[in-house]
Amino acid sequence: MVIFQKDNIKLGIVLGLFMPVLSFFGYYFWKFSVYRFSDFLYYLQVNKQLVTAISIPCLVLNIALFTYYINTKRDETAKGIFAVTLVYALSSVLFKYFG
Repeated sequence: MVIFQKDNIKLGIVLGLFMPVLSFFGYYFWKFSVYRFSDFLYYLQVNKQLVTAISIPCLVLNIALFTYYINTKRDETAKGIFAVTLVYALSSVLFKYFG
């Protein structure tokens, strides 16, 4: 698609936000689809180990996307992905230990 060929930071931010959301819902449907989504969110709140189990695939998808954009010399998009990945990783750690 043409939109993914662009090199701008806004695209990187959008992609960086989208991939963890996609991974989050993918993890829900893969592991917890027999439960209601609200039950899954409650279990996520009370079981902090689950935060790590969900965060890792989300971060790996962003890292793969970041690597792709770096290797194709679209550095502005990669910067956006990297910035969102840092915020996401920090948020995950804070939620796990202080949430």
